[in-house]
Amino acid sequence: MTLLSAVRRNKVRPSVAIIGGGFGGIGAAVQLKLAGFDRFTVLERADGPGGTWWHNSYPGAEVDTPSVLYSYSFMPWKWTRTHVRQAELQDYQCAVIARYGIGDHMRFGVSVDEVVWDEAKQEWAIWSGDEEILRANYVISAVGLLGDPRLPSWPGLDTFEGPKFHTAQWDHSFDPSGKRIAVVGSGSTAVQVVPALSENASEVIMFQREPGWVVPKLARAYTETERQALESRVAQKVFRTSMLIQRERAQISGAVYREGTKENEGLKKVALDFIHRTLEGRPDLIEAVTPKYAFNGKRPIISDEFYPSLLKPNVTLVPCAVESVTRNGVIDASGKPYDVDALVMSTGFKADFLTTFEVRGRGGRTVHEMWDGDETAFLGMMVEDVPNFFMLYGPNTNGGTILTSLELQVKYVLSAITTAWRRNASSVEIRPWALHAYDRWLQDRLKGTTFHFENNYYRSASGRISTQWGDGVIYYGLLTKLLRQPLWQFNYHVGASAEEGPQQAPPRPYRAAVSSGQKGA
Repeated sequence: MTLLSAVRRNKVRPSVAIIGGGFGGIGAAVQLKLAGFDRFTVLERADGPGGTWWHNSYPGAEVDTPSVLYSYSFMPWKWTRTHVRQAELQDYQCAVIARYGIGDHMRFGVSVDEVVWDEAKQEWAIWSGDEEILRANYVISAVGLLGDPRLPSWPGLDTFEGPKFHTAQWDHSFDPSGKRIAVVGSGSTAVQVVPALSENASEVIMFQREPGWVVPKLARAYTETERQALESRVAQKVFRTSMLIQRERAQISGAVYREGTKENEGLKKVALDFIHRTLEGRPDLIEAVTPKYAFNGKRPIISDEFYPSLLKPNVTLVPCAVESVTRNGVIDASGKPYDVDALVMSTGFKADFLTTFEVRGRGGRTVHEMWDGDETAFLGMMVEDVPNFFMLYGPNTNGGTILTSLELQVKYVLSAITTAWRRNASSVEIRPWALHAYDRWLQDRLKGTTFHFENNYYRSASGRISTQWGDGVIYYGLLTKLLRQPLWQFNYHVGASAEEGPQQAPPRPYRAAVSSGQKGA
């Protein structure tokens, strides 16, 4: 009998390190605990839970997805709004942590820089700087996509004397009252920031390199009757399921992402009608905000407040990019200068995977070396030649309903870990032929979609669509149920050290976040 077999007989379960304390990491921790895996640690670089919703605490921050869908299926909540705002989301995440008792497993203020596979011991060494802080049999990356701010490199940026910051690094000591503020960017974040700042700023100048398609959000506060109904697990499940089916109907066939289909053209008409209805009498603004590319060529923007804010006397839309920055202002691409008191950079995020830490798999090769700028992963979760490593919200999983996708991914990962444990296997990984066949099939399905618009973040260096999934979460969920054990390769290694457990310093105590919206990065 091998040492590993004896460990399994004694019911010692493998240790798991989860990197990232947002919705993905919290959801993974809950499901691991419910399945009896109590030897797990969540490592989060911020000082509290939330991930994206810890860092993005800018004025006006709220979800685009209805609150009922932007929550865990196992944790109903008495939401106040159809589309919840940042502070309430943090309340919800803290409540999940408390209800399922995972706070003691969470370590905050820990920046993971590298994870290295130890073939001899069949475990991962997790490094922060020059210090090895943890060892675990499995690593789950829950850092997702679009979480690492992309900062611009405009000439003169360092010389600007006023407050300047990225929206994901909001300076809550900054008072916008009476200020002339430049907001650079026109994506989903910018269209929330501009209306919020316009309430108190003397002027908000928005620099738009290219307009995006905007559709109404129809956000509102729930009535008290609706809120009471949402507390019922049954009522919320029915509401959630019906809403999910309604949202996913067009995506199952992928028609909504193909120009010329009735689904795509219907949404384009909604967006065009919204422009003309809201900005009637302002042909200059109508022209400036109407995109020239296909609907869904870039991520659509969902907002009720953006277009009306452009009609305010203290909001100015500049339909071109910023070229450079001066000591007290910015200069646009046409050479026109603008004096401003503050500079808000809504310039997006690095649209790559594993941007905050390095992963070294078998043989010491990094995942980025294997990818060579062309990210691939089986169902977005498993990478070739990298045992016992899983990604949540990985390559080709962006699209559909994200919280539902995350729950499906966590169940898939849990199945792989559980199966390996029951088989006395020291590691599990995807079979290379399965990954390559899956990727060829996926890329064939993505041909002809609007994702191939040349200026979006969906494409890798080779032109391959590396971020998007185009068939809806229902179809994706079916694949996560079907594409399992026959495609996994199990390895057996006598020297594996699962019985030693994670080697770490005492966990940093969990401190409940105060959801005042005043946290920042």
